[in-house]
Amino acid sequence: MKSLLVAVALVASVIAGSAEAGQGFSVPRPPAVVSPDLAKPWLLQTKPGGRPAVTRSRTVVRARAAPPSIGREFLPTVVRYRGSEAPGTIVIDTNHRFLYLVLDGGKAKRYGVGVGRPGFEWAGTHTVTAKAEWPTWTPPEEMRAREPNLPDSMVGGPDNPLGARALYLGDTLYRIHGSNQPWTIGKAVSSGCIRMRNEDVVDLYDRVPVGTKVIVM
Repeated sequence: MKSLLVAVALVASVIAGSAEAGQGFSVPRPPAVVSPDLAKPWLLQTKPGGRPAVTRSRTVVRARAAPPSIGREFLPTVVRYRGSEAPGTIVIDTNHRFLYLVLDGGKAKRYGVGVGRPGFEWAGTHTVTAKAEWPTWTPPEEMRAREPNLPDSMVGGPDNPLGARALYLGDTLYRIHGSNQPWTIGKAVSSGCIRMRNEDVVDLYDRVPVGTKVIVM
């Protein structure tokens, strides 16, 4: 009996609701609740029926060109010296691209160097007549005649072809100097000067005084 009464009550409720609807009343419905995740701006911009468009930033990594390097044999090292020159003498072997600073005890400090290109080779014995830190470069007239775009002068600095230090040889135009192109060490590319890596010419500069004997072979 109790079950019958419940069923009757449910039917009456449905009929009443239908009557209200027929009289222009709407049956109130529970409010729509949107999940916080679904209310995010990026989702509301998607098209109906489609999946959310996920935009992922792409990081483009471009490989850097490896800087030019020199052979390990041209890095500074101490070697045995069997020559007859006194300690403190600089001996430059242009054929093999090495500069030797003779040390005590039958040894020498060896550095890799760049030398004059074909047509600009030279040999002789001189002394260091002057030294300069971050020297100013003043290309001689002969060089400017060959290369008209060269400046009349360039103050010392990292971009200066003479590099960090210079040792001036006798009354010649030649120098032992640093370089802003260290990858040319071990090559014959200069106009006759002996070029070194900046860190190497700084080391040599600190070891030798004005008056040092220099033999170029």
